[in-house]
Amino acid sequence: MKIPTTLKHKPVIVSENYENVDGRAAYNSEAKGLSLGLAQWNDRGKVDISAKVWRYTGEKWSRQSEELPLHRVLDLAILVCRASLYFQEAYRYEKLYDPQNPLIDRVGLQGDAMTVAVCTDNERIDEDIKLFS
Repeated sequence: MKIPTTLKHKPVIVSENYENVDGRAAYNSEAKGLSLGLAQWNDRGKVDISAKVWRYTGEKWSRQSEELPLHRVLDLAILVCRASLYFQEAYRYEKLYDPQNPLIDRVGLQGDAMTVAVCTDNERIDEDIKLFS
């Protein structure tokens, strides 16, 4: 499906067949495309690159389509990679994490270091974390 180019987000690089490769939803996904382009929130004279997931309801482009600044996409990718690496060794803990030290890592980024940790504020963490491993 062709990604629209007449909306505020202006695609530059696209993946228009994303519904066929969308993880467990492959071939049955409402996410029809991904794009890297000019952000819809650009101020005059300031150009930001953003990534967008394009969702289609079957009748129109959905308001649930997400646009993220590129740096946040990269930060999310770092978070996913660090979590994946963590779960390769999580079997060493009885609960798949150490309740006394839920910190996984601090990753130095542009402004500060991003803390990566198990969310012990989640009251169902002991059940939910099993879904990740």
